Amino acid sequence: MPQTHAPADLTPDLIRALLRDQHPDLAEHPLSLGARGWDNQLWRLGDELAVRLPWATESADELLLKEHAWVPVLAPGLPLPVPVPQRLGVPSERFPRPWLVTTWVPGEPADRVPATRAEEAADTLAGFLTALHRPAPAGAPAGRWRGGPLGPYGEHFEHSLGLVTERGLTSDPGGIREVWEDAVAAPDWEGPALWLHGDLHPANVLTADGTFCGVIDFGDLFAGDPACDLSAVWALLPDGAADRFHAAYRPAPDVATLRRARGWAVLRALGALLIADDGDRGLPNGKPTWGPPARRALERMVASVGR
Repeated sequence: MPQTHAPADLTPDLIRALLRDQHPDLAEHPLSLGARGWDNQLWRLGDELAVRLPWATESADELLLKEHAWVPVLAPGLPLPVPVPQRLGVPSERFPRPWLVTTWVPGEPADRVPATRAEEAADTLAGFLTALHRPAPAGAPAGRWRGGPLGPYGEHFEHSLGLVTERGLTSDPGGIREVWEDAVAAPDWEGPALWLHGDLHPANVLTADGTFCGVIDFGDLFAGDPACDLSAVWALLPDGAADRFHAAYRPAPDVATLRRARGWAVLRALGALLIADDGDRGLPNGKPTWGPPARRALERMVASVGR
């Protein structure tokens, strides 16, 4: 996602001043940068909290407010730790945008430290998504660019595949196209709109001791087709673990859902390859660590077509 807002100059002094103004009991805790995402920066606050501030996209404000409204409702039913909003920071003269204080979730991002214990990772991910994927209430947020039928994304797919091929990032564009065409041909989701994380890529899933230990960044939380989240299986799990995941996830996904999930996974993997390539070339917002899981996902999906 391109930046649409001038990046904010977020410094420890600014964040500490915001805390003193609005949440003074937290202002003297140790503060250190945790991560810079597409929409927000994450700063660790003491041992148990984090400050989450929008910095580069105009949409980040809406995403933070969505997390503040909905994540506390969902978190108690989830079997993995997630960052739960504790305090809301309101716009002010110092910083004209909303911001959050959340719980801190320890672990290493899976794009940097992948899961290695296949059975445990498959069971853990299946348990988390089984718990999350419940019918959402009326008024639940809709997805931004995700979660509906795949057909309207054909132009986006062609553009991404063209760039990936042009840059020499794949040796099998035909195989990738076959996965996509099979996914688009699958029947659309006809079940209820389910709660979805919406952005379940390896940088948003944390690992420890070879398995998953937390899920972060619920800014894209929405209600829709579970295939969008099930696509994460291809990039997150070790080799040979997908079948175990599908056996453990409830209700068992039907063939059409798995086909659509491959389509969402293709779109995500192509985008991740381009972002990783930008990072390899030293361009702003590039993330080299996104490349290996994206390449593995595409290889696995191409090999799975027809199964």
